[in-house]
Amino acid sequence: MPGARTDLRHQIREQRRLRTIALLLASLLVLGALPTYFGIRAATRDPVFNSLDALTVPAWAEQDIVDGVSGSRWCLLECRFRERTLESERPWEETAQAYESALTGEGWQPWKVALCPEQPVENQHYSCWRRDELTLDLWVRPPACPEAVPGESPGAPPAEGTEPGDPAGAENPGTDCQGSVISIKVRNAIADDRLGPRPTTDPSFPGVDPDLPLPDDLLPTPTPS
Repeated sequence: MPGARTDLRHQIREQRRLRTIALLLASLLVLGALPTYFGIRAATRDPVFNSLDALTVPAWAEQDIVDGVSGSRWCLLECRFRERTLESERPWEETAQAYESALTGEGWQPWKVALCPEQPVENQHYSCWRRDELTLDLWVRPPACPEAVPGESPGAPPAEGTEPGDPAGAENPGTDCQGSVISIKVRNAIADDRLGPRPTTDPSFPGVDPDLPLPDDLLPTPTPS
């Protein structure tokens, strides 16, 4: 019947229109959600980590990034402490040069201060830096290697057909102990103990000044018995 066919064509056109509108709405939601997500992420992420991301170091010097943070960004009760640990595919000397160059390029200034580092270091690199209200510690060192077994290279599995301890296994160099490890620690300058005078109170009684001896003229006069 002509009327039935007309109604069917009208229903088909209406369904197509609804599907088109649904697809357009879905596309708009996807296109709008991604910028919103990245915008919120950029606004809420610690800007210090954003600045560390901007360091122009080679790709081989920023592998396996791990970030850690504690404290308040606004120094409520405790100022924020940020730490980033990375791995490098190349030795610590070359890696340290790459990071020092990158820090200088981003406006960080070398900071010569006591307790940087707290203990002397050998065969590794430790330096301190300042920029605006922040301080930064850069520590580049060889990776922690497993103890070597006599007759084997450190970290090297024994060669095929040899037993552990066989000198022939030492000809197969391992890769576990290559490269270097980088630690970057960033503090707010006002929370860095290395700035300003250090406390002189007895550490066993925080906040309490030690008793000072009285002058001779203020000592009580002994009463004769």
